[in-house]
Amino acid sequence: MAKTAYLVLENGKVFQGERFGAQGDVLAEVVFTTGMTGYLETLSDPSFWGLIAVQTFPLIGNYGVIPADFESDIIGPRAYIVKSWCQAPSNFRSEGSLDTFFKEKGVVGLCGIDTRALTKILREKGVMNGMITDNPATVDLEALKAYRMTGAVAATTTKKQYTVEPQGKPVCKIALIDYGTKKSICRALVQRGAQVTVCPSTVTAEEIKAMGADGVMLSNGPGDPADNPELVENLKEICKLGLPMFGICLGHQMLALAHGFRTEKMKYGHRGENQPVKNRETGRVYITSQNHGYSVVPESVGGTAKELFVNVNDNTCEGLRYSDCPAFSVQFHPEACGGPLDTEMLFDEFFAMIKEGK
Repeated sequence: MAKTAYLVLENGKVFQGERFGAQGDVLAEVVFTTGMTGYLETLSDPSFWGLIAVQTFPLIGNYGVIPADFESDIIGPRAYIVKSWCQAPSNFRSEGSLDTFFKEKGVVGLCGIDTRALTKILREKGVMNGMITDNPATVDLEALKAYRMTGAVAATTTKKQYTVEPQGKPVCKIALIDYGTKKSICRALVQRGAQVTVCPSTVTAEEIKAMGADGVMLSNGPGDPADNPELVENLKEICKLGLPMFGICLGHQMLALAHGFRTEKMKYGHRGENQPVKNRETGRVYITSQNHGYSVVPESVGGTAKELFVNVNDNTCEGLRYSDCPAFSVQFHPEACGGPLDTEMLFDEFFAMIKEGK
């Protein structure tokens, strides 16, 4: 019989549900994601590191656990909340259920709550901290409100540099700075013929120059970009190398900070596979996959950059093109796994910049 547990939000709202997966209490920021598919990618996306993730789609786990589809070796969320989890997955590639997988990885699961009502609260009031516990009466709401996640990039970046080779002779060498990268980014680069060297987030300009890189890729990752001043200083020096650069998600935010722009926490972020963005240069609208809780402040952008993409729903900054160095960045995921591949051509633009600069 499933054990009763509760989600307590910092505003005092309590949701009763049932446990699955690992046991224990979890304190973290609660966020929602609207993807109807791709729950395995959500679970293995380092950008979800340290969070409690809520799936708005009601049934999760129907195609089981498929390690080949994981986006990293890291399980991002500390806890996972769903309306219903499938106890009998059906897929020829499946290697088990979410319950068993969560118990192995230490992820706390909570099901049976009204995820629609929870999502409406987070959307209208803004994201807030929450605690999954067996006894809501013992939760200190003041301590809950005061909680703040730290050390996210350090926890998710690779500790050792490694290189991924393409089939055939490499057309270029790319240094991928890992702030918490998804495998899909490296895969998109390698498929286009690049030799990709995945570097720790602390990599320096001198180290990138020494490896003979033709371009620099800045990955996605978790947490508040402003929590990484040392990495921002590093990035300022890397920009001075004059190499073509392409940033995605946290990489986009870090590049903006390196140019003196500002970032801010969003009310509830963008997490899902259906975010419309408009290209300022062409007027064309694309549907994109996104996963972030911070954004670049448009009013802070100026001088060395112009807005390249804007979110059609809320006018937040979705991309920048720089004039002081051959660089551009986007807030969304053009590699989009899972999600639409409408903007995959941005990788081709990056390769064209590299070819032009060689």
